[in-house]
Amino acid sequence: MKIPARLLAAACLAALAPAALAQSPVGDLDKVRLFVESQAGSLSARIEVTVGQPDARLQLAPCLKAEPFLPAGARLWGRSWVGLRCVDGARWSITVPVEVKVHGPALVASRALPANQPVTGADVQVQEIELSKESASVFADARSLEGKLLTRPLAAGQALRTDFFRAAPVIAQGDAVRLVAKGPGFSVSTDALALQHAGDGQAIRVKTEAGRVVTGVARAGRVVEVPLADSGPGR
Repeated sequence: MKIPARLLAAACLAALAPAALAQSPVGDLDKVRLFVESQAGSLSARIEVTVGQPDARLQLAPCLKAEPFLPAGARLWGRSWVGLRCVDGARWSITVPVEVKVHGPALVASRALPANQPVTGADVQVQEIELSKESASVFADARSLEGKLLTRPLAAGQALRTDFFRAAPVIAQGDAVRLVAKGPGFSVSTDALALQHAGDGQAIRVKTEAGRVVTGVARAGRVVEVPLADSGPGR
């Protein structure tokens, strides 16, 4: 039986189409991986990239060439996605799931650390951790901990995240302080007693030797500044 040429051509196209479809986008996943690695390469850390499969329900036209791109709002950190669009042979654009694990050095607690205490270099050690698992940035240099207090207890081996700390007070409740009142071209000072804790630049109430309660601004060196407004000429 002779098969008409028109039917034979249609059958050949049908046989070729699935192969072309299979190459797009599945055949471009290695290209996606290389794209992610190049984009994340600016991070001075060890990167692991896992590329997931596109949605199996997608029905895409055959594509001769597809290129990856970073969609607006996407971040190559943890679970994310990368765009893949056809630039030759069809017009479609899809997203491909990716997971980017970022490993780098960080300070971790070398022992259990209590809250509301300063942390020194003797309390920590540097380890490589998965930075992309942390919901906030972490400390990598013990010198950055100076002048800071833990706001929560940490277990041994736990990373020291920046949101676990607050600035240590420069004045503590009960401290003897120097109250300095400053005006245009002059300043006067007297001794006072701090009524609360305060960090540098924070408002603090103090009690003078005469028993008056004054609010000023805490400064390093147990100094409390009270600015005096200029009353102006003739007042």
